[in-house]
Amino acid sequence: MSEISEIEKLLIEGAKSEGSEISDSELKLIDKVIQDYAPEIAYLYQFREDESEEQQIKTGRLHENRILGIILKFYLEGKKKITTGEVEEEYKRYFKEIARSTISTYLNMLKNESTLYKERDGRVVYYIFYKDPPIGIKPFWFTRIFCIVPAYFDRAIIFSKLYINAKKYVQQYNSIYGDGNKELIFRNFKFIVGLIVLNIFKNRSSKCVLCQFSKREVYNKLEELIGVAVKDRSDVLPEELLEDVIKKYSEIPTFDGIDIKREEIENDITREILRCAEMYKKDLDFQIMVSIRRKDLRLKQKLALEDQEIDSI
Repeated sequence: MSEISEIEKLLIEGAKSEGSEISDSELKLIDKVIQDYAPEIAYLYQFREDESEEQQIKTGRLHENRILGIILKFYLEGKKKITTGEVEEEYKRYFKEIARSTISTYLNMLKNESTLYKERDGRVVYYIFYKDPPIGIKPFWFTRIFCIVPAYFDRAIIFSKLYINAKKYVQQYNSIYGDGNKELIFRNFKFIVGLIVLNIFKNRSSKCVLCQFSKREVYNKLEELIGVAVKDRSDVLPEELLEDVIKKYSEIPTFDGIDIKREEIENDITREILRCAEMYKKDLDFQIMVSIRRKDLRLKQKLALEDQEIDSI
């Protein structure tokens, strides 16, 4: 087995630190899903560090990038008018907390640059995109302006809730479409949803590699590690299941993914995934068998690398 690299050491140390600091209940849901579904990348998936912040350079542009990413996240949810307080709450959810006055300063700077405009409703001030964010743009150019972390994490939260509440959705499906094999559909539903969550983080890391503020070599390694976890759970699945469900649901609309509205989650999307859980049961049975063997192997490799790291201290 090859020796653990300096980049992997950085990832493990930073990820463990971030993992121990999770307090947000919805982010904890994601962590619970990853721990259950892909424990070999536990904590690594959520790595969020920026070279600019660490070196205290270009921090103004970094804050603007993150604030616009937060407003993008709300925009994708269908909420177009955002207050300073809402930006502040989301900022400390995903990044190192900064003062509300700092957030207000950058919101006003973005307003002066005509990226945002203000709208008043009594004493409440809303910030709104001056123009709608582009769709179909190359990620390199998009990530220069918008941080995509909030949007991808928000999508991961949506599907993590489906994973956690899988039993409820299977029962609802069976009550409508007949008494199928509940245990089989339950297992397959969770497997598909877990793979969507995993692929969301693969998509996220592939965009963070392109960000001007990021530690690119670290995000390259992160994308590689998550990519292995995705491949271990998808490489013998039918192409139509991968393309029409897993890849479609795990990408945000900015990069040609599906636009998900909250009211659609418990109806159209769960029904489509449950239908696939039943339709592709033989393919999923084989993939799950292969995946379990690979997961066990990856966990052994991970433990060996961590032991090696401890021994070298």
